[in-house]
Order: sequence, then C-alpha cells, then structure tokens
Amino acid sequence: MNKYETLKKYYGYDSFRPGQEVLIDAVLNKRDVLGIMPTGAGKSVCYQVPALLLPGITLVVSPLISLMKDQVQALNQAGVHAAYINSSLTERQIAKAIELAGKGQYKIIYVAPERLETGEFLRFAREADISMITVDEAHCISQWGQDFRPSYMNILTFVKELPKRPIISAFTATATTRVKDDILAALDLRSPEVLVTGFDRENLYFEVQQIKKKEEFILKYLDCHAGDSGVIYCATRKNVDKVYEILKEYGYPAARYHAGLSNEERKRNQDAFIYDTCPIIVATNAFGMGIDKSNVRFVIHYNMPQSLENYYQEAGRAGRDGEAAECILLYSPQDVIINRFLIESREMNPGMSYAQMDEIKNRDEERLKKMTFYSNSHKCLRNFILQYFGDGKQNASCNCGNCSICLGGVKTITVNEEEDMVSRRSEKAIKRPERRKSRGSDLLTPKGRELFERLREVRRQKASGEGVPPYIIFSDRTLVDMCEKMPANKEEMLNVSGVGENKFERYGEDFLAVILEFANVGEVLWDTSYGQQEQQEIYAQPSKSSRKKDEFYVTEEMYRQIQFFENCLLSELVAQLNEIRIRLGEDANMKKATAASIERRLKEEGYIDEIYSDGRFRKVIRMEGDRMGISTGTKISSKGNEYEVLKYSEMAQREIVNELRRK
Repeated sequence: MNKYETLKKYYGYDSFRPGQEVLIDAVLNKRDVLGIMPTGAGKSVCYQVPALLLPGITLVVSPLISLMKDQVQALNQAGVHAAYINSSLTERQIAKAIELAGKGQYKIIYVAPERLETGEFLRFAREADISMITVDEAHCISQWGQDFRPSYMNILTFVKELPKRPIISAFTATATTRVKDDILAALDLRSPEVLVTGFDRENLYFEVQQIKKKEEFILKYLDCHAGDSGVIYCATRKNVDKVYEILKEYGYPAARYHAGLSNEERKRNQDAFIYDTCPIIVATNAFGMGIDKSNVRFVIHYNMPQSLENYYQEAGRAGRDGEAAECILLYSPQDVIINRFLIESREMNPGMSYAQMDEIKNRDEERLKKMTFYSNSHKCLRNFILQYFGDGKQNASCNCGNCSICLGGVKTITVNEEEDMVSRRSEKAIKRPERRKSRGSDLLTPKGRELFERLREVRRQKASGEGVPPYIIFSDRTLVDMCEKMPANKEEMLNVSGVGENKFERYGEDFLAVILEFANVGEVLWDTSYGQQEQQEIYAQPSKSSRKKDEFYVTEEMYRQIQFFENCLLSELVAQLNEIRIRLGEDANMKKATAASIERRLKEEGYIDEIYSDGRFRKVIRMEGDRMGISTGTKISSKGNEYEVLKYSEMAQREIVNELRRK
C-alpha cells in the first residue's frame, strides 16, 4: 500500500493538504523533519501516514492526555490499532498496554514525556522495533515557548538509550524563529526537512471590541449564534465563575473549567463540551490544550491573554474543521493590570539562575506589550499576528477581508466615566461588521439543511452509543459533502470527503438510509444560485438572509402543552419552551428561545430596565413590569454567594408566551 492508498483507506481523502506530502516523503526517505503548521492544517496525518507505512512502531510524545485519547479514538475508528500510555491509566492498564505493544499489537503509541523516564517503558523501548519518534507540541521543549515543559528536555536522553536511532519528527502550530532554533538543537535533528507552511488560518475571523459591558456583549452574541459551540476564555477563576453564573441564569447550555474545581467536575464538564451536551464552555487557559473538537464555531476572550502566542493558540481552537469561525477579544485596560500581576506572581523553574529568571520576565513583559498593541491596533488584525510570527506582509495597508478592521468594524471606546454612564443609559448596540466567510452548511437549501440536521442526529446517536465525540464519527464538513453529493451506494459514499473504507463499514449504511429516503423527495438540496466555483470555494460569498433561521415562535400545539406556574425564572420558562419544541419536532429552521432575547423585548417595551451601580449592573422593574407581575427574588450560586433574580408570575408568563405565539 502506498501513501495515497493509505490516505484514502483510513482517512477518506483523495489528496494531501499543502505541506503534508513534503514531510511524509521526507520521513519515508528516513529523514528527520520539523513541521510548523497552523492548527487545522493536518499535522497528525504527516506522521500517522508514514507510521502506517514504516515497518515498526511509532511513538508519539505528547503532553496532552485529552489529545492522546482523541487521536487514539479517531485512529481506532478508522481501523488503525493504536494506544496511549499516560497517568490516566492504572499501573495494571499501563503494564497490559506495554505487554500488547511488545507483541506488535499497535502501530502507533501515544506516550506522555514523563513516561519515557520509567524503567519499565525504557525496557520495552529497547526491545521493540521503533521506526519513528514523533514529538507533538514541540514548542514545549523550548524555554522561550509559551508552554515550556522540563520533561521534554529528556526526550533526547531517551533516544540515546535506544539500540538504534529512529527517525525523529517534530510538529507545532506556533513557533517564533527563536523557538524553532531551540527545537532543532534540543532534539538534535539531523539534516532535517524543515517546513513552515505559514501561520494563516483563512477561515478564522478576528475582532477586537474595547468595551466594559462584556457580559452584555456575550449575551447578545450567543443570542445570535444559538446552537453553535464555542469557548469563552477568562484570565481568572473568579471571572469564569461570574460569566458561567450569568449564562446559567439566562438558560444557556454552558459548562465551566478551571483549576479550582475538583478533578471529577473538570472531567465531567470537559466531556459535556466535547460530546455537545453543553456546547458552550467558560474556562481559564488551562482548558483546551489537546482538545481536538472540530466544530467550535467561536472563541471569545473575556480578558486579553498575556501573549500573542497564547492568544493565537487559544483562538485557534475554533474552526478546526476548516469551516468559518470567529475569534473575538473583549479588551479593557484592566486586562493589562491583571496580566502584569500574573507575570509577577509566576513561579520560576528552581534550576534557573537569576539572570535567566530576569531574561524570561523581560520576555514576558515584551510579549504582554505586543499583545496590548494588538488589542489597540487600527491596522489589519490578521497581518499583525502573522508579522509577529514572521509570516506577515510588510504593506501597512494590507486588507485581509476577514477581520473587524478590514471590514470597517467600529470599536466602542469609553473615554471617561461620565461618557461611560451616558452610553449605559442609551440604546447604542455594539456595531459589528458583517462576516464575509460562510460555512458549507450555509449554502444548503432549507431542504438540504433538513437533511444535514438528520445526518447530525444519526451521528449523535452513533457517538452516544459508542461513547465517542460526534466529530470522531464524521465532521460537519463530511456531512455537508454528503448533502451535496447525495451518494446512493457504497462506491458513491466512498467519494465523500472524509469517508474511508473502515468508516463506511461501521456507519455507511445508516447514513445512506437517511440520504436515500431524502432522494425520493426530488428537491435540490444545494443552493444552485451559487456557481460551481463558489460551491467548491464555500467561503467566497456571504450567507443569504433567506437561509437564516426564523425567530422563535410558539405554535398552537406548543401552547396547549405549556405549564404555567405561580412564580418562575425566565430561564425555567425558556427551557420548557425549547423542550416542548424539540419533543413535538417543530420547524428545524426555527431558532431556539433564549432568555436574553425575551429580556431585551421586555426592556424595549418598558417592563424592566438595567442600571449601573456599586460597580455592577442591576435589573430594575418598571411600573408596567410590576403591573404584569414581575418581582425580585434571590438565589444562591454554587459558590454560596447570594444574587438577585427576577421572578415572573403566571400572568407575566402568559403575557410573554402570547407575545411569542404566531398569529
């Protein structure tokens, strides 16, 4: 089997992405390689394909337990025998995995760098036929990288303990010139093929908003992106908890993640996000390393990160499937103060000299300064990032066509406290530019969108039954390709991008059954108003308003099933409305109901208002709201803090629902 047959059989693709073939050929010619490729460019294929063609075992050194699990699940789903060895396993499980590896059970083994130092693993490695060692997240080996891991420094020691030197391949998504040179030296790469494909992620839209009303922005944003999966990053645990409580109050399906939670809660919340039970997660930057969830549609930074390296890595968790996604930074000058404090309080490696500590501290200060410049830039945001990594254009008037600056977005900047109070009392919605790039699913007709949703449901059921994330079964992009090509048999299904032979044997017939049922409808499922080139290049045109989801409304059948209570929170009423809508199978093209959209309508009609006092926003009930039966109450947060909520009487609930009924 050659590299093309391997790619088609196990991954379902007909051709390699830019840069992949160069690195694969180098490895097959027994050369060391260093690949610096942006997230989503397909780094894993660069070492997995040659690993399947080389005679022995490939060890993949990775610091990320979650990534190991994801990659091994994906490989096993594709028909490749793989395993991982890390601290999430018991000693008995590790011993069993090493025993099976010694018998040649696995072609690819993921291993934590700390494991290389153990006698048991070293004994196995000396006796095994190891063809290649792959170092993933290779920037972790450099003290100048943003995620330095001392255990990575022992990789070369491990290699020297082996009876014969294997091929060494190293990969990372973000590396400055200094970090790249460190990787080459620390791993002692010999006459390597070094490939830097560029850092640009064309499918990502970048935006900076300079605002103080960050929570209001987030609520409005989520209201306009109902059903989308995304990450909201905060600099501190306190901010994570605050944003999480607000989202929960408004009825959004959100989870949270930070070091202050128990291991069990972090694991539970991370799984809820990965498996789409809670499509939104609020987290510190401890979350996300190695999360290979492909359908993240947005990443919002509630606080400015400490460096562009951190920002680009975290923002890069959006749009891994190549579909359009948004990366939005909510900046305020207070963020600089927070980050300076975090830099000052950071623990240093005990083995460092004072001179090294000072040098690293100065480096961190310089990085923070560059990040602040980005947050205040009036030039192309994409080019600012690319120039930082040595990959941008020197033309100051560069226009990428997919950032808030190049699309003419307006930043809301508060000059002083008096002006800020005026803006809070006014109705100026935050002005945002129209995004130019659209997803593949945006180009489907309403009927095609219905098929897409049914295929997603089949995928969800399969994933739930097998205990794997939905994107491990098929990506959204693969489902869109099914809707476009409408395969009628195995041969045609294997021509769908992302459907390999093993995937078809496991799932193909189930997806074909749904497609064939739709084939009898006789309607066009792909919007033919787009030319062939535009259909292939799905980002070339903006999505059409005719394909946008309808606003939520209550049908007569839904109305008959609603239960009204003496008093309830708005989030409880919204949850009931959405549950009834799903149960009755109402219009799939209808948006979900959200507490934020209903509350905005109540503000517009004069029932409630919002004022700023004592450093926070408070909801107040106006005379009309009091007449309607809206009252104040209190709740206790999970942290034991008391906070104020609005309660809605039965009369208020009925008036809200009547406003939502389709006449």
